[in-house]
Amino acid sequence: MKKVAFYTLGCKLNYSETSTISRMFEEKGYKKVDFNDTPDIFIINTCSVTENADKKCHKIVREARAISPDGYVAIIGCYAQLKPKEISEIPGVDAVLGAAEKFRLHELLDGFVRKPDAQVFASEINEAKRFNTSYSANDRTRTFLKVQDGCDYSCTFCTIPLARGNSRSDSIANIIETAREIAATEVREIVLTGVNTGDFGLQDGKRVERFIDLIKALDEVEGIDRFRISSIEPNLLTDEIIEFVASSKKFVPHFHIPLQSGSNKILRLMRRRYQRELYVERVTKIKALMPHCCIGVDVIVGFPGETQEDFLETYQFLNDIDISYLHVFTYSERENTLAATMEGIVPGNHRADRSKMLHILSDKKRRKFYDDNLGKEGTVLFENDVENGMMHGFTENYIRVSAKYDPILINELKAVKLISVNSIGHVEVEEADTEILKHLPQHRL
Repeated sequence: MKKVAFYTLGCKLNYSETSTISRMFEEKGYKKVDFNDTPDIFIINTCSVTENADKKCHKIVREARAISPDGYVAIIGCYAQLKPKEISEIPGVDAVLGAAEKFRLHELLDGFVRKPDAQVFASEINEAKRFNTSYSANDRTRTFLKVQDGCDYSCTFCTIPLARGNSRSDSIANIIETAREIAATEVREIVLTGVNTGDFGLQDGKRVERFIDLIKALDEVEGIDRFRISSIEPNLLTDEIIEFVASSKKFVPHFHIPLQSGSNKILRLMRRRYQRELYVERVTKIKALMPHCCIGVDVIVGFPGETQEDFLETYQFLNDIDISYLHVFTYSERENTLAATMEGIVPGNHRADRSKMLHILSDKKRRKFYDDNLGKEGTVLFENDVENGMMHGFTENYIRVSAKYDPILINELKAVKLISVNSIGHVEVEEADTEILKHLPQHRL
């Protein structure tokens, strides 16, 4: 029995695809092992959102070759689609597979026998038309379920359309079937993921279904307690979606809504499909219906043309708006993007300073959000994550909770009252009045 190991760089979408590919190997009789357990085959799933992700790929290949000098090393993922020839020239790489080929490893790499030169299977990105159902399966608590892939947007900083192709989706019928399959594994929470999740519904280039209809159908799936929407563009987050989540049985009060900049000037340079005024409308609508909803924000600092005044406009916008945390990205130049040719390059030290300021702001926003929820009741899904005698989990509205370890609570939903924020920034809890909680809608903690 040949041993195979996997390493994933990048987003949750990559993790869901790696998990699915690993199950394909196991179904064919391979044994999945840890990366350092002298595997016969290494599958490295790459990302290319930042320059560091590219560099990490080189390092992982070196590590794989050191662990198993005769092992077979195959590279898949976004970086593999964007730079197949460059990757094939990395010492130790045996095969490179692009977006249209990564789910055909067994067909294309028959026997995984090393050859003198690396094999490259990477067709043009317009050949990536098939949707491959994927979900992660290495965590009993939650699963990341891919419902959409690719992107038809043309943001000036982004290589994802070049790496994953046009927007395409699974069907609602297939997703419901997969969700029921996941439910049978005793997973309690499903996170819906995609490149542009809210653009769900395109099949063969035609819009045949809608995201709102998908989430309404999933809300009826038995065996899953919670659904989360991983990320959704503000221009695709409709009133109908917000109103449905507010009254849903299973969709939790947590939205992650990319902003990227609080300056309309920079949003235009990025070719985003909204202005900051729409973002305010979306947040206001959410908070009116779900006052304790968690709202996460993506933001990029140091985009070409971003002056100090533009950055301070973003900072003030984020400071004033009722959001819960930030994911801060420092802009890095990517080949074959329009942004890489723009004037007004921001010096690296300025990018770092701006990133630091927003990270501090994120900490303050998260702490205020936690403080605002103290004294309230909700439910926590506890994870098998134990440190110093404490276990952890998340409430419906994505508050990180710490509690004394109890093995019975792992992968269980527990009614709690939020008491205080501890020294590591988690919320400590006590058992809640479950009779009261039974009649408390999830969106009104």
